[in-house]
Amino acid sequence: MSFIEIKNVSKSFNDVNVLKNVNMAVNEGSVLGILGKSGSGKSVLINMLRGMKEYEPDEGQIIYNIALCPECLRVEPQSMVKKDCKCGRLFEARSIDFWNCDRQIFAAIRRRISIMLQRTFALYEDDTVIDNVIKSIEGHDDEESMHMAIDLLEMAQMAHRITHIARDLSGGEKQRVVLARQMGKEPMIFLADEPTGTLDPQTAELLHQTLLEGVKNKGTTMVITSHWPDVMRKLSDYVIWLEKGEIIHEGDPETVVQKFLDNVPLPEKREAEIADNPIIKIENVKKHYYSIERGVVKAVDGVNLDVMEDEIFGIVGLSGAGKTTLSRILYGLTEPGNGNIEMKLGDNWIDMTEPGPFGRGRVKSYLGILHQEYSLYPHRNVLENLTEAISLELPAEFAKMKSLYVLKAVGFHEDYTLNLLAKYPDELSGGERHRVALAQVLIKEPNIIILDEPTGTMDPITRVQVTDSIRKAREELKQTFLIISHDMDFVLDVCDRASLMRGGKILKTGLPKDIVGDLTPKEKMKMLKE
Repeated sequence: MSFIEIKNVSKSFNDVNVLKNVNMAVNEGSVLGILGKSGSGKSVLINMLRGMKEYEPDEGQIIYNIALCPECLRVEPQSMVKKDCKCGRLFEARSIDFWNCDRQIFAAIRRRISIMLQRTFALYEDDTVIDNVIKSIEGHDDEESMHMAIDLLEMAQMAHRITHIARDLSGGEKQRVVLARQMGKEPMIFLADEPTGTLDPQTAELLHQTLLEGVKNKGTTMVITSHWPDVMRKLSDYVIWLEKGEIIHEGDPETVVQKFLDNVPLPEKREAEIADNPIIKIENVKKHYYSIERGVVKAVDGVNLDVMEDEIFGIVGLSGAGKTTLSRILYGLTEPGNGNIEMKLGDNWIDMTEPGPFGRGRVKSYLGILHQEYSLYPHRNVLENLTEAISLELPAEFAKMKSLYVLKAVGFHEDYTLNLLAKYPDELSGGERHRVALAQVLIKEPNIIILDEPTGTMDPITRVQVTDSIRKAREELKQTFLIISHDMDFVLDVCDRASLMRGGKILKTGLPKDIVGDLTPKEKMKMLKE
């Protein structure tokens, strides 16, 4: 008998089918991979398995075949049937219709399921790393909890940050602490929704290894969603490919992954000649922080960089290298400690370190930025998010036409865009929200656009569409792009030049193919060379 049975499950939001008669089974101790494009229904299924509010199936059942203690309602996997519970009673075999069972049993099952959601760093921001992990551990005394937390952080390769405050961590470091916290709950089922979508290759490798050692190799049942084929190959025992809410292929990881990759187009090759005509000049820029736990943190440490007009320039580096801090300094959200930053506006150079309307305020309306932790206005629909919410005042019909155009530019299918305008952010998948946020930046047609991890939640097909859109925008609108990314394929496809950043410094600048090698895992580097 399978541990989890999904029977004829369907789910709709506002009359749009997101899951259609899905059937599958997951055995105890195995890893099910769910592969698919953004908006295919992966996250809906994950949230449904967790019992998240508003994700109850419209039709069908999710069955958990478990071991249940009739005395304390402790829940364990099937292998614990007829074994002793901590309270002294024997576990009994039960087949539970998850969404139609007693509320106490429903809650008991939920407590035994851990989940990692995409782009969600659910940490106690003012607590240390180790305190964050200790708070997730239950049923152990203080000393045991301390030792468990240390072991988990070592497994997540975060022992070097053990006393650091959570808010001081980079996005990739926070993600690994979240993983340690979820593992600390000692779950019977581990759900991971795009766990490495926003991480650089080396940090993603660390997270993959931790999932292997801390979850899969310990026999914990896992369901993992991803649009990245490598994740499916490395972690899954069995893979299903979801497309528009339906399973279109399933089987061993290699076979399903190859079928998926056969559908990924290549980006259009558009060569561009970039004149030696700077539009951004950065000279000896520094930003140092002081933390009681860490001492002096050199987030940006003497950066020198020129970006040319109409150039698509990439900055790559590991999590914590200082990339996001540099982007915030360029946009004027963070004040530099030292150095000069100038941007060209017409024939004038504007000092971006000078605040106010006569300083960087003169350039702000010509700048656009997509933050790594972007947000949309939750109570406004997509059309309103693209127009009124960002003070883009246009005649109604023109606003609609322009919104449809920019949504197609970021990868939405023409047949879907008209329906999309009336949707609210909570009705979209994580990848769809990400693309709407990118459209929100592009629709204002700024001269200079800063994109921080623009493809983090995008599937390979959408990534190609966005690559083509950025190149087209550069050609038609003469826009300059500064792209911060861990996505090496994206950097190779879209950027004219790139810089490698490490420890707050720019180590080298050159052609993307000459830069990405220092970041890319050995096996991928071999493929790149070939």
